[in-house]
Amino acid sequence: MRWENLTGEPGSGPAALFGAGSVVTRTFDTPEFRGITFHEVRARSIVNRVPGASRMPFEWTVNPYRGCSHACVYCFARKTHGYLDLDTGIGFDSQIVVKVNAPELLRRELAAPRWGGAHIAMGTNVDCYQRAEGRYRLMPGIIGALRERANPFSILTKGTLILRDLPLLRQAAGVTEVGVCVSVGFTDTDLWRTVEPGTPSPAARLAAVRALTDAGLECGVLMAPVIPFLGDSPEQLRATVRAVAASGAASVTPLVLHLRPGAREWFTAWLGRHHPHLVERYERMYAGGSYAPTWYQRRITRQVHELAAEFGIGPARRGRPRALPEPERPAAPAPAGPTQLTLM
Repeated sequence: MRWENLTGEPGSGPAALFGAGSVVTRTFDTPEFRGITFHEVRARSIVNRVPGASRMPFEWTVNPYRGCSHACVYCFARKTHGYLDLDTGIGFDSQIVVKVNAPELLRRELAAPRWGGAHIAMGTNVDCYQRAEGRYRLMPGIIGALRERANPFSILTKGTLILRDLPLLRQAAGVTEVGVCVSVGFTDTDLWRTVEPGTPSPAARLAAVRALTDAGLECGVLMAPVIPFLGDSPEQLRATVRAVAASGAASVTPLVLHLRPGAREWFTAWLGRHHPHLVERYERMYAGGSYAPTWYQRRITRQVHELAAEFGIGPARRGRPRALPEPERPAAPAPAGPTQLTLM
C-alpha cells in the first residue's frame, strides 16, 4: 500500500494527505464487518475542492471515508482506491479508509478566516452512511460542525442510517440550507441484489425518504443509475417513478449509468459473468467514452420527467433556511399524496 507517498510530517508538502504514523489497521468479527478491513487515518485536510473540469454542480466536498462496503459494481469512485495502491475491485468494497479526525478537522477548517461559507456536498464520492458509519459515527460530528457555522450542505446517500441523525439534520435545516437526496435507480429486487449487494433495499431507501419527508426535511430522489438494457424498460421506469412518488419525495432526477476508468473494467467483468449477451451492446453504447450517447440520456430524462408529471412529483426548487414544523406524533395520519418539496 502506498501510504508512504500520502503521509508525512507537517510542512512536508501538499502531497501528504495523512499525518506520518497515523494509519491503524483494524478488523472486526461482527457479522456486518466480516471480511472488511478498516484503515484508520488522521487526515490533514477534509474540505476538498472539486476539480474545475468535473461535471459536478458543486465546488466543495467532505468525504470521511474512502472505499465503500455498498459494493456497487458500477461505482465511479473505484479508481480513487488506486491512488493508494489498493485494488479497485474487491479491495474497494472491503478495504475502507476511515478519516477518524474528520469532525474536529472540519470544525477547524470552517473556522479559518479564508473559508467563505460555501455549500459543501457529502456522499458524492463514496457513501458517508455506508456500513462503517454505524461503528465510527463520524457524521453526527460533521453535521454538528456545519450546523454551528450555519454552513449550507447537502447529503446524497443510499444508506438508511441517515435516519439516526434526523434530529441533527432538523436542527441544521433551521439555520441553513440543507439538501437531502436518496439514490434509488430502480425497484427491481433481482437487479438490486446483483449490482448493489451491500446496500439497503430500494424499498428500505424509499421508506427512509418517507421518514425524512414526514420529519419536515426536504428530500429528493436521484434515480441513479438507470442501467441500459437492465433497468430502463418503460415498465421498470414507471414502477420506479411510481414508488418514488408514493414515498413523498420532492422530486426525481434521472442519471444514466456512466462508466469511468476503474469502474468500467469492474462493471464489464460483472456483465460478462451475469449477462454475457449484453457485452457487445455495452461496447457499442459506450464506445465514445464514459457516458452513454446524448440521445439515450435525453430519452431517459424525457420519459422520467413525463412519468413524474403523471404521478404528481413537483419540480425541483432551491430551499432556504426555515423554522421546521414539529414532527407528527405517531398516532397522526401520514399525508396521503406526494408532497411538493425541494431537491438539493
